[in-house]
Amino acid sequence: MHRSCIALCLALFAGCHAGGTSTSPFPLEAGHAWTYRVTTRSEDGTTERETLVLRTLGASSDDAIDGGPAWRRRSDSGVEYWLRADSTGIYRVASKSDLDEAPKPDKPLRVVLRAPFTTGTQWQASTTAYLLMRRNDFPREIRYEHPSIPMTFEIEAEDETVEVPAGRFPHCLRVRGTAMLRLYADPVRGWRDMPLTTTEWYCRGVGLVRLQRDEPAERLAYLSGGSRTLELESWR
Repeated sequence: MHRSCIALCLALFAGCHAGGTSTSPFPLEAGHAWTYRVTTRSEDGTTERETLVLRTLGASSDDAIDGGPAWRRRSDSGVEYWLRADSTGIYRVASKSDLDEAPKPDKPLRVVLRAPFTTGTQWQASTTAYLLMRRNDFPREIRYEHPSIPMTFEIEAEDETVEVPAGRFPHCLRVRGTAMLRLYADPVRGWRDMPLTTTEWYCRGVGLVRLQRDEPAERLAYLSGGSRTLELESWR
């Protein structure tokens, strides 16, 4: 998986909070940096390990972004994105890769976290298949055929403790996203509903500390799946 795809995956789950030293699960004030250990395991038996760094760059008033200033983040792979917060939740409003001339607005705005940040709160946002692959076709990546898949998110817990390489973090939200993608599996099993699942942990004053993505294919003849884990190694 290319680093830009990993950064995009992370960008879809990144949150923010406006201004000052924050105790919220979504700090975005300038000067923060998160280093993540990224482990991708395929059902074919391969394992890839990478490191991803994400930095906060503060407020931006880019003319290409409607609605006024937004909080900007950038990954070390070159992907940038802009977010806003209001009383209804956290939203991504635009994104940009190094290949883009200007930020691309999200229309409609992409919900990152819906308020209130309490157990049971739900929302929808689009996702794609990051790990499901076709075994023989080219391109193998299914995300090119299905770039926008509806995923339902729910806050499942609001006071969990999470341990990652960076340490032990209390008072964390656990958010789970679920979606189904119908694909042709093989001549015997025909069409199958393939589950896509994401679980994220956001901790007060730190942000995203762990993310688990699962896209199993159960070794189908035409499809292979896998899992990806992001764990916080260090932050400031």
